[in-house]
Amino acid sequence: MASTGILDAYMRTAPTPQNAIDLFKGEWSSKMPPPYAELTGGGIPLFQDSRVAWALQEMGGVLGQSVLELGPLEGGHSYMLEQAGAASIYSIEANSRAFLKCLISKELLGMKRVSYQLGDFMPFLESATTQYDMILSAGVLYHMKDPLRLLKLISQHTRRTYIWTHYYDDSIIKSNPNLRGKFPSSKPTEVEGLKLTLNRQEYQVSLQHPGFCGGNEEYSYWLTRKDMLAALAHFGFSKVTVGHEQPDHPHGPCFGFVATKG
Repeated sequence: MASTGILDAYMRTAPTPQNAIDLFKGEWSSKMPPPYAELTGGGIPLFQDSRVAWALQEMGGVLGQSVLELGPLEGGHSYMLEQAGAASIYSIEANSRAFLKCLISKELLGMKRVSYQLGDFMPFLESATTQYDMILSAGVLYHMKDPLRLLKLISQHTRRTYIWTHYYDDSIIKSNPNLRGKFPSSKPTEVEGLKLTLNRQEYQVSLQHPGFCGGNEEYSYWLTRKDMLAALAHFGFSKVTVGHEQPDHPHGPCFGFVATKG
């Protein structure tokens, strides 16, 4: 059947939640929670994420608190924060397709205390003066061109954060044929007297996927685990509790941590 132009964008069936999901068919990462668990979307249970559940428990919850969420992807963690009783979740997403998927999730699940914003959170953090009870940054740090700058900005806006990220481990990366070709080089850097190493990661063919949910450049820089923890301490986070560490993750070693200031 030949295309009829703009009329192809019209639905000809009764409204269903699946119709909304299918606007981005084949692009979803997340599996919807009940009562929409049977919808055909992604397969990762990000709306029921054990990592975020662990972090909320470690923090003593977010009931009545303000949260800044960086990179909500499809709204799964926003949903968990609202379910946990957060008073407000200000959530910033740079990927326009992911932003629209967040709005679909918000509508389907009736989220009331989440405000999704389309834009880059780095210039926002550079200019904002707001303090948040907690900042959540899951699956973001390893997509940054300047991960150290992001850690410093987070430290300027909260005393408590949860971060989940991949990290660079030379022996693990170089022994994995699927990973070593993505890391062509490393370079030294210095932040306020702290000497660290940035390890360049290139997205390569992943950029051709319409559901790509990485950074806004063709590359990012990964920190080692040691350097990341050193940077957190340097920026004032005196207590770091690690959870869900997986050195053998197929996409590179990873861990999550709750970091708090004394």
